Amino acid sequence: MNICTVGRMTPEEALQTYFGMPSFRQPQGAIIDSVLAQKDTLVVMPTGGGKSLCFQLPALLLPGVTLVVSPLIALMKDQVDALQARGLPAGLLNSSQTLEEQRTTLDAIRQRTLKLVYIAPERFRSESFLKALPHDAISLFAIDEAHCLSQWGHDFRPDYMRLGEVRKAIGAPPCIALTATATPDVQADIKKVLEMREPAEFVAGFARENLSFRVHKIGSKADKQDALLRLIKQHKTGIIYCATRKSVDAVAATIEPLAGSVIRYHGGLSDSERSEAQEIFMQRRSDVVVATNAFGMGIDRADIRFVCHYEMPGSVEAYYQEGGRAGRDGAPSVCEMLFSYADKRVQDFFIEGANPGKGLIAEVFDLLCAESDSNHEVQLPIDDLVERISSGGRKVNPMAVSTAISILARHKWIERFDIPGRRMRGTRIRQLGKHGSELPLDAEALAVKAQRDEARLKAVIDFAYASSCRQQWILNYFGERNSRPCGRCDGCQGRRQQANREVKADEWTLVKMALSGVARMSTRQGTDTWAPRFGKRKIIQCLLGSQAAPILDAGLDALSTYGILKREGSVYVDALFECFEQAGLVETVSEGEFPLLQLSELGSRVMRGVERPTLPLSGRTAGAIEQAGSRKVKKGEIPEGAADQGLYQKLAAKRSELAAKSGKPAYTIFPNFVLLELANRKPRNESEAISIRGIGPAKLKTVLPDFLQVIAEHG
Repeated sequence: MNICTVGRMTPEEALQTYFGMPSFRQPQGAIIDSVLAQKDTLVVMPTGGGKSLCFQLPALLLPGVTLVVSPLIALMKDQVDALQARGLPAGLLNSSQTLEEQRTTLDAIRQRTLKLVYIAPERFRSESFLKALPHDAISLFAIDEAHCLSQWGHDFRPDYMRLGEVRKAIGAPPCIALTATATPDVQADIKKVLEMREPAEFVAGFARENLSFRVHKIGSKADKQDALLRLIKQHKTGIIYCATRKSVDAVAATIEPLAGSVIRYHGGLSDSERSEAQEIFMQRRSDVVVATNAFGMGIDRADIRFVCHYEMPGSVEAYYQEGGRAGRDGAPSVCEMLFSYADKRVQDFFIEGANPGKGLIAEVFDLLCAESDSNHEVQLPIDDLVERISSGGRKVNPMAVSTAISILARHKWIERFDIPGRRMRGTRIRQLGKHGSELPLDAEALAVKAQRDEARLKAVIDFAYASSCRQQWILNYFGERNSRPCGRCDGCQGRRQQANREVKADEWTLVKMALSGVARMSTRQGTDTWAPRFGKRKIIQCLLGSQAAPILDAGLDALSTYGILKREGSVYVDALFECFEQAGLVETVSEGEFPLLQLSELGSRVMRGVERPTLPLSGRTAGAIEQAGSRKVKKGEIPEGAADQGLYQKLAAKRSELAAKSGKPAYTIFPNFVLLELANRKPRNESEAISIRGIGPAKLKTVLPDFLQVIAEHG
């Protein structure tokens, strides 16, 4: 590559010549123009949106060198290899290199024979390294994964915090910060830390037209495993995210019989083991990865058909960034969360570990001081620290102790250093002449961070319980307004299946009875406001007159609403409450150990008869399809709820035929409610039929094809 020649190219010419693309995607062209005009630039675009090009191409046209801060050594190596394969002058600087290799790269920067140099953020800890950088040769400072520099971001990394100071130290060159996920609060933090000067801001492209976002509410561990196996069976290639290493191993062991070769990836593996696992997946030698959130940055396999969150993630940002790794080839793909409120406990543990509080930080500092030698140094493993702080029966989150040490190091009150020949690190204490309780820590800022972490987790739960369009909800969360429903997610499909309609007089009676049941199990705080006390399942059980011990022990059988919907049956009442959630008549409150249900203000007014909105309400007969389909019917009788009675008869005949051949009872082929769903939905293929309850991975291949043929022939 002739550096002098490329400097005279237009952006469009460089795009075609060096990247082989005919034109820019929106808004790449405008971003590149901003960078070439030497404006500070903030870019928030989703995974797969083409962010890297926004600094790689300008780097070729600018006179000097572009420094690119990247958080992962493996990721920067992959990007440098890809650039070099195109004949572009790119290099890197990180701890995996020898001193001689680092000197060679620094010389290339001075001589301006490189256009892009990728640097790990921890390299900037060294003042000697900063002084060695030739400041006059740096034309652009690019920060990839910029959300890492915000304490309010979902993947905060302390080494990123010093990048504002680094920018000033290298001569304050123009800066471009890029991230796939940043709320308005995080965007503000990025601009503040980097001291951006009237930056051009680009927040766009979050809508992924080929992705279907779904939340599958899970009732049991068996349900979760069934849902996961169904995803794998249907979509074949994907990533399964788990919250813990233990969960990764358990899930991988469960799915291996179906998925074959399964890759495990988590922080407990060595660097070489993680690199090997990633390489196997990228080379398509395995199609399923089970991983913690340690897996993902830089993953650019285009044919990932599904991303499954086996447990809830800690933030919507993480969910969307990780889900965005699906479908990068533009083909239809699925992002599904298997949601169980009980999984919140794991995220609560992580939040506690990430927010030790001023008291614990001071306690850790005092203990380190007490254990230090005459050189103010201490060699004390984290486990020992935790054990000493936990003495006397007190329980301390080990993660919180590690976080406390990181905070002390960030403020330079301690210094961590490697001990030659040992895996353990040593700690050097700054003598402040104070006790830990007197450290100048901002207790209010620590508390605000904890509150924001909790708010991000609550947003995940709110998202899971939302009945609106999933993608529209996400776009609104990131500040991209005025979007339209995607038409693909479970929220959109639910609305399409059951539109709002006028409610009949007898149905209003049932609606008000059910809402009264919610009210009786809540505490009234005002005319239209209620404080929740119980979850949805317990409220429904009470309305149905359940004799379960928790209902009776709580004295709920004494309520006036106990058993008032018993004759309607559980299927109808469940459907009724789904309608209430979709219409906003009830709200889920996620504080505490379990989710609680309360009336919304609208629901309270509907209960009192003040308002009568249209509702997405199933008819009493249609709402009980499964119940009708499960009861015994006489031969030749068609259960209530069959929209196409002729097709139902044909499906029942095919079931009788298969039962006779196998010598098994007809219900073992498919129960009545499955035939009803097949007759009503008329699926054309496995993908459309897999969502019908009662059709599992085994019957998908062995039994279903005969019924699909009947449906196709019926027309």
